[in-house]
Amino acid sequence: MKTSHVIGLSMLAGVAVGAVAIQGLHAQAKPPVYFVADISEVTNPEAWKAVTGRPMPALDAIMKDFGGRYLARTDKITALDGAASKRYILIAFDSVEKAKGWYNSPEQKKVNENRIKNTKSNSFIVEGM
Repeated sequence: MKTSHVIGLSMLAGVAVGAVAIQGLHAQAKPPVYFVADISEVTNPEAWKAVTGRPMPALDAIMKDFGGRYLARTDKITALDGAASKRYILIAFDSVEKAKGWYNSPEQKKVNENRIKNTKSNSFIVEGM
C-alpha cells in the first residue's frame, strides 16, 4: 500500500474517532435548568420592597452555594400578546437538584414567603435543551 494511502486512511480514522469522542461529550453534558417567577400583580408594595430593594451582591450570595446566576430580574416587560407581568425573574442552574436546593434554602424561603404573601405570582422550574 502506498504511503499516501496509509496517511490518508490514518487521518480519516482519526477524524472518525474524534467525532465519536465529541458526540460522547455532548451526550454527557446536561442542559441548564431555569427557575422562573412570573409576578402578575404586587398586592402589598410596601412589604414587597423588602425583596425588590435588595442589592445584587446580597442576591448573588444566596445563590452562591447552588451555582445559580440571574439571567433576568426586571419590571421592564413589553407584552406582545396578552397582559404583561409586573415583574419577571429568570435564574439559570446546572441541575434541578441545585435549583430546588436554592429554592428551599433558609434565606430563599423568606423571600418565597414574602412573594407568595404579597404578590400574585407563579414560580416553576423549566428544564432546558
